[in-house]
Amino acid sequence: MLVVDLLLCALALAGAVPVLVLAAQVLASLPLLRPAPLAPRRPALAVLIPAHDEAVLIAGAVAALRPGIGPGDRLLVVADNCRDATAAVARAAGAEVVERHDPVRRGKGFALDFGYRHLAATGLPETLVVVDADCILAPDGLDRIARLSAALDRPVQAAYRLVPPREASSSLRLAAFATVVKQIGRPLGAGRLGWPCNISGTGFAVPARLLATVGLASGHLAEDLKLGLDLALAGHPPVFCPQTEVTSVLPAATTARRTQQTRWEHGHLSLILPYAGLLARGALARRDPRLVAMALDLCVLPLVTLGLLEAGLLAAGAAWWALGGAPAPMLVAGASLAFLVLTFGTAGRRWGAGLLRQRDLRALPGLVAGKAGILARFAGRRRAVWVRTDRGGEEPRAG
Repeated sequence: MLVVDLLLCALALAGAVPVLVLAAQVLASLPLLRPAPLAPRRPALAVLIPAHDEAVLIAGAVAALRPGIGPGDRLLVVADNCRDATAAVARAAGAEVVERHDPVRRGKGFALDFGYRHLAATGLPETLVVVDADCILAPDGLDRIARLSAALDRPVQAAYRLVPPREASSSLRLAAFATVVKQIGRPLGAGRLGWPCNISGTGFAVPARLLATVGLASGHLAEDLKLGLDLALAGHPPVFCPQTEVTSVLPAATTARRTQQTRWEHGHLSLILPYAGLLARGALARRDPRLVAMALDLCVLPLVTLGLLEAGLLAAGAAWWALGGAPAPMLVAGASLAFLVLTFGTAGRRWGAGLLRQRDLRALPGLVAGKAGILARFAGRRRAVWVRTDRGGEEPRAG
């Protein structure tokens, strides 16, 4: 019985760690953001836009970026395995375009690698900026993250805001709130604590030479997260730039949103075990506490998923106590779950303003059920192949 007590206590304490990390990040994010001065020097840059079947949206992304492209800069679209007019529309919008056709090696990582190699063969700039085809990054934001990346000689990630479409349902509003906490609130808090951030896949700048130290050609579901971790292990942990936002619209269709969430969560979960160990060993070898911070951040699951984990630990502890075991596992898990709910409420007051309504919370059980299904598929038939999110029905956007 003692062995089971100790095992359940260890699991409950391990489950409390990501809750404490999340709480620290949320608390540090509460003070309002202050303007920051621009770094003094603007590097020569190239903007790389990977695009797969994005004929509807690519012109808006290009148009938003073109005013920020200076003499000697490049704006390159990689039309990757496209079956539509993405390449033609991007050229007409004023971008340089290369086309890639490889139905076997599919995924954004392969498109980024193709574009990087094209730039390297034709004159690699000092700084590379990556923006997804369905995102809008303002010219002043492009300038800011490029300057900051050159000044720090490190990758710089802009705040990635996923906004709900007009007349969004309650579940979409909850999903938008969760992504704001994940992509803006937590990195902001982490930066104020002196921790690095992760790369979100769009709206990031990196000294181009650093990409030669990591492998871009990957079909991993979370190639963006993997890239940031690889750069950190190579000695270049990313920095968050909250003064710059890159925006996109959440897919309105339920199936498309579930596909996107499944890709993100399965990709994240598959990286925890291999990279948490690598980061911990790297931190010990280099005496670099920033890598410890990245390992802890990697173990923080999305809000609903983390809640399900804590609820499961509480249920296991309660069941064991009912069978005559020690109450400690139940008490630790219960305290962790209560602290998580308190953190959720604090984050809602700071990051849900103007986004969440009281009645939106009624959609929470459905969101929990959907996340439970995603976790069940990871435990059984997990997703391993990259699939584009279907954004059918979206209207073209101007820059």
